[in-house]
Amino acid sequence: MTKQSSGSQRRQQTRSGIYQHIYKAAEMCTKQSLARDLHLSLLTVYQHLTELMEEGLICYSGEQQSTGGRKASGLSVVSDARFAVGISVTENRLRMVAADLRLQELAYRKLHHQTVTEMSQYPEFLARELELFLDQEHLDRSKLLGVGIALPGVISLDAHQLIVAPTLNLRNTSLRHITDPIPYPTHVENDATCGGFAEWFMRGNQANMAYLSLENGVGGAVMVGGTVYTGDNLRSGEFGHMCVEPGGLLCKCGKQGCLEAYCSARRISDDLDLTLPEFFTRLERHVPEYDTLWHDVLRHLAIGINNIRMALDCEIVVGGFLTEYLEPYFPLLRQYVKAMNTFEAQTDYLSLSILRRHAVPLGAALHFIATFLENI
Repeated sequence: MTKQSSGSQRRQQTRSGIYQHIYKAAEMCTKQSLARDLHLSLLTVYQHLTELMEEGLICYSGEQQSTGGRKASGLSVVSDARFAVGISVTENRLRMVAADLRLQELAYRKLHHQTVTEMSQYPEFLARELELFLDQEHLDRSKLLGVGIALPGVISLDAHQLIVAPTLNLRNTSLRHITDPIPYPTHVENDATCGGFAEWFMRGNQANMAYLSLENGVGGAVMVGGTVYTGDNLRSGEFGHMCVEPGGLLCKCGKQGCLEAYCSARRISDDLDLTLPEFFTRLERHVPEYDTLWHDVLRHLAIGINNIRMALDCEIVVGGFLTEYLEPYFPLLRQYVKAMNTFEAQTDYLSLSILRRHAVPLGAALHFIATFLENI
């Protein structure tokens, strides 16, 4: 490495360190606090801040409380200086979200469509709806970092192949066929992995975590030291296909007794021909057949959660859009889990997700946000 390239690398690291410090700071940053905390000269801090401000990435945001003399100007990141789009694909629905650099929603859209396998022009349809979303929400394409796409299936390590997706009835499908019509950087990831990544990001310094996603399918992700553990065959976190009832209900994967067959949103909505709000409204009225079904869902969910705890011995977060309705019943779920646990009398390792509604598309967008933050 030449002296010039070494100096350029150090300068880049200093710039990144300043931005990251402001981004992660719990309290207001000033030029003086940055120089102190990062052991830099005020001149160096000033030079980098000037550059970051000219790029629209940092701004002044008020004044620090004075202890005598002139008040120091506070600094913060410009959250909407860049954004990413996340798209969650299911067999009959798209969810699109635009998220800023703090993973805050800038815009959201949901639409229903024909079953994926019945749409020969699906890639063009997806690209067209993305452009319509950007136009309708007046999103500046020059600030777009990329488009993350979340699919309910096993994705190859190079993100070029959808190995299997039971709920989409797809197997060994090229993902370039889906992404090629999109004229922006793209990344494809498993939907539950996206949800787990977004939840970990929002929780900050969570070290190890198992994320159990309850949507039309049931999946999950395992975070170890802040990194997704994929397993030897890219199937880690496929919690939906652990058996919780041998010989039980038929799952979309073709096996019987899977957690997904018992605890997915589809079991409630599709099987009863009800929307989720309709089901939970009737449940609140204690309609017997709905009470019986819901308690069966919770009991099998508890079996799955206990299995995860026994196998991984880490924090467990229950997420996915079904959790929008789960909070009133969470104490009962804890009771079921507690009764099954061999070693623990408490269930403080179990919690509901912070991101109840749009964790999956937000996690898909987060791929590009995290990449930007790591390389600024």
